[in-house]
Amino acid sequence: MKKHLSPLLLTFLICSCSQTEQYNPISAIEADISILASDSLAGREVGTEGEKMAADYIAAELKATGVQPKGTNGFYQSFFVKDADNPHAQPSEETGEDGITGYNVVGMIDNPGDELVVIGAHYDHLGMGDFSSLYRGEKAIHNGADDNASGIAAMLHLARVLSDQELNRDILFIGFSGEEKGLWGSNYFTKNPTVDLTKVNFMINMDMVGRLDESKGLAVNGTGTSPIWNWLLDEVNADSLKLIKGESGVGPSDHTSFYLQDIPVLHFFTGQHEDYHKPSDDPEKINEEGILKVASIIERMIVLMDDDEKIAFTKTKDESDNPRFTVTLGVVPDYMFDGEGMRIDGVSEDKPAIKAGILKGDVVVQLGDSTVTDMMSYMRALSTFEKGDKTTVLVDRGGEKLSFEIEF
Repeated sequence: MKKHLSPLLLTFLICSCSQTEQYNPISAIEADISILASDSLAGREVGTEGEKMAADYIAAELKATGVQPKGTNGFYQSFFVKDADNPHAQPSEETGEDGITGYNVVGMIDNPGDELVVIGAHYDHLGMGDFSSLYRGEKAIHNGADDNASGIAAMLHLARVLSDQELNRDILFIGFSGEEKGLWGSNYFTKNPTVDLTKVNFMINMDMVGRLDESKGLAVNGTGTSPIWNWLLDEVNADSLKLIKGESGVGPSDHTSFYLQDIPVLHFFTGQHEDYHKPSDDPEKINEEGILKVASIIERMIVLMDDDEKIAFTKTKDESDNPRFTVTLGVVPDYMFDGEGMRIDGVSEDKPAIKAGILKGDVVVQLGDSTVTDMMSYMRALSTFEKGDKTTVLVDRGGEKLSFEIEF
C-alpha cells in the first residue's frame, strides 16, 4: 500500500520511524494530527486515496513502536460495502468495483497473558463533505483534526507508552475506517475478528478528544457496561477532570459494535463544537495537552487493572429504546452539559430554531407541554410532533426565561 503515499507523507514517515529514544508526547501528538489532518490526505474519506494514505501512516507508526501486525494482511483488514448509499448497508468480505473498500488498521502488543484489551479510534472523515457535512459553502476539504485525528493520536501515544511497560494482558490497537458512514469498520471487525473476542476484557474508544477546554469537561460514555467503571474512573482521574458520565453502551461511535458483543466499553469524548463536520476542524484548534490528559487516564486504567480478574459485563438502557422522531428543531445539543434542561451548542441555518430566534447557549427547559430536564426528555418531547405542527419552546438565556413560537 505504500505506493499511495505522497512525497510529503513519505518524508515524514521516514523521520517519524527513526525517532530518538527521548519521546516528547506533546510533539508526537501534534505531529500525528498535523499529518492526518493535512490537505494532502483530502479528508480521509473511506474508499479514497487519502484513507489509504492515513492507513499507511497509522500502520507505520504502530510498527515503529514494536507493535505486531494483527490484521488479515499485515496490519490491514479490508472490508467491502456494496450498497454504500444505503444507510443500513453492511460491510462484507466481497470485492468489486460497484462499492467501497475500506481498511481497518490492526496491531497488537503481545504480552504474556491470554486476555486482551482493545484500544480503538476511527481515522476516516468526510473527504470533501459530500455527506454528513454541516457546512453550507462551496466544497472544501474536511480535515477532521478533532474528528478523529485526535483519537488516533491518542491511540498512537498509548501504543508508544504501553509498549515499554511490563503488562500481562495483550493490547490490541485498531484504527477503524468507515465510522462516518455507519460504523462500517468496527461492525466488520467484531463479526470477523482477528482475535478471540471472548478473551477481550474491555474496549476503549476515543472519538473527538482534542478539544478539552478550560472547564476540563470530559464525557465518558458506557459507564453502565460494567459495575467497576464508576469507581475506576474516579480512581485514575489524577488531573481532576470534570467527568460527565453516561451509562449507555450504545452511541454513534465504534464502541457500540463491541458493546453489542457483550464486551464492556468506554467512549471518551471532549465535546461538540462549532467546527464539527465542517472544513474548519483544523489542527491549530487542537489542545494537545488535553489529549495527553485523556490518554493518561486510559493508561492508568490499563495498568491498574492489569493483574485483576476479567471485569463483569452489564447491559444498559440503550438508544434502541429511545423515541423516534420525524422532525427536528435544528440545533446541536451540548453533550457536555450536565445541568437542568438541554443546552444548545449550535443552531443550523434555515431550521425552526434559528427562524424563531433561538441562539447557541440557550437551555431548552420546555418543549410544548413537556418539561425538558435532560437530553432524553427533550427527545421524548420532540417525538410527539410531526411536520407542520406549531408549538412553543421555553428557554433559559442567562437566567431569563424566554418563549419562542416555532413551526416544524
